[in-house]
Amino acid sequence: MKTIFLNHTSKHLRAGLVAVITSSGLLISGCSDKTQSPATAPTASSKGESQKIVIKGSNTIGEELGPQLIAQYKKDHPGAVFELESKGTGSGLWALVANQCDVAAASRVVTDEELKQAKERGMKLNEHTIGTYSVALVVHGDNPVKDLSKAQVRDIFTGVIQNWKEAGGPDTPIHLYIRDAASGTYLGFKELAMENKPYGASTNALPSYTAIVEAVAKDPAGIGYASFDQANKPGVKAVSIGGVAPSITSVNEGKYPYARMLRFYTCQGKEQSPAMDFIKFVQSSNGQQIVAQMGNVPRP
Repeated sequence: MKTIFLNHTSKHLRAGLVAVITSSGLLISGCSDKTQSPATAPTASSKGESQKIVIKGSNTIGEELGPQLIAQYKKDHPGAVFELESKGTGSGLWALVANQCDVAAASRVVTDEELKQAKERGMKLNEHTIGTYSVALVVHGDNPVKDLSKAQVRDIFTGVIQNWKEAGGPDTPIHLYIRDAASGTYLGFKELAMENKPYGASTNALPSYTAIVEAVAKDPAGIGYASFDQANKPGVKAVSIGGVAPSITSVNEGKYPYARMLRFYTCQGKEQSPAMDFIKFVQSSNGQQIVAQMGNVPRP
């Protein structure tokens, strides 16, 4: 049998979070046509038995949004069992094709190489959009800066630009407020806005968007990033990027630069019903409320 070696290198090269929501249940088969061993092969379940849904992939989805969606889903499906692993989109797509998960969580599109690998295994991938990860840049309400270029944002957060006068503001040092390193947003913003370069040496890491907004509202020299709804809080204002304001419309039109569509991938024609039931919930009005509450833009 031909062995396909998959490239599962991801931009998120760090230890992932594995969240296992415990309860007894059956393991759902993945994409492969290979016969499972008796120890792992699924069997017919009777009413009341639980089934395990294995989701692997994106840190952006897995570290914050995924657990919230799972918690809400389990309120009406108490027998559902989840294994959630966040080691990057590439690792999730590799696991999907290698029959190690039911759903690959992705915060980017599938690459040509990944599609080739799936094709060589006789598989086709189904894409299920669940929303768009997006962030707004916020400054103090009295800051005269209203617009920044992508290059200026990159240089501000990497420490190349350290004074507001270099970005059209007053002659005062810039104070950076960012998410803590355990957050998917910490990495997501690096990829979207910083060309994956490291943050500058002088940053203030905080545990939530709310904390960032509150800090910037108290600091005339502050700048940070937050969800669109948090960017409208008193004391701060969102700046446009290259003349494009952060909004649901600009995101859905593909104009706003700091936005990335979030997707689930499954193997076409081989999806198991528990996994598909969960995806349908995520795409439903109730699921989309959670997507929005977590600071993302819902599906158009």
